[in-house]
Amino acid sequence: MNWLELDGKTAVVTGAAGGIGKAIAAALVDNGARVFLLDLDGAAAQASATEVGGQALTCDVTDAASVSAAVKAVGAADILVNNAAFLAAGPLDTVDIAAWQKMLDVNLTGYLRCAQGFGAGMLARGAGSIVHVGSISGRHQQAFSNAYSASKAGVLMLSRQLAFEWGPRGVRSNVVAPGLVRTPLSEAFYADPTTKAAREAVVPLRRIGRPEDIADAVLFLASDRAGYVSGQEIIVDGGYAQTLMSHVPRPGYANE
Repeated sequence: MNWLELDGKTAVVTGAAGGIGKAIAAALVDNGARVFLLDLDGAAAQASATEVGGQALTCDVTDAASVSAAVKAVGAADILVNNAAFLAAGPLDTVDIAAWQKMLDVNLTGYLRCAQGFGAGMLARGAGSIVHVGSISGRHQQAFSNAYSASKAGVLMLSRQLAFEWGPRGVRSNVVAPGLVRTPLSEAFYADPTTKAAREAVVPLRRIGRPEDIADAVLFLASDRAGYVSGQEIIVDGGYAQTLMSHVPRPGYANE
């Protein structure tokens, strides 16, 4: 028996064309779910669907009509994974407000828009699981992250509010917060061996996360095995977010 019992479940993954979203879609397919891969780049979503399985749909999470069309195409969804994201790095004193607004619209309002769209059927049936991909930057400030960090902090509270309001109606909402993860978008950071080694050195598990690490946590929260888990956040970062005190000098107590 499939321990996760996802066989026959209908799952929707936004931002599924590559990286973490693609890994989540692949894991859901491997565990028997019927998966729809949504992405603004429909051709890339189709390429990923051809590779991992599932069905691709073009969807702009910032556009209500686009989300409504995706909801109609999918039908009743048991699982929604909010993963679509946009980042335009820069300092706050010169951040472009249009870029700031776009990040909020994709990373936060887009999550609500999809929750409302796909969650309507869940609420009507009295069952469903929503998993939001957040970030440790939603709890820990990061220079030049501007609206990305602000939006991810908002995702955590959005998830808690959904869990509180929709829990009595059978719908769960949780967050998976990745730390350092090697994806096509972050690959440039690891091209330099020195930078790669320095990043690995600050993670207690001494390695950079893989998209599959995030997918494993999402699978659990999406499944009925997490049926009594709601309003929670699972941090998947190899222990990195717990290393604050390692920056305090303690002669004779070096942490190798």
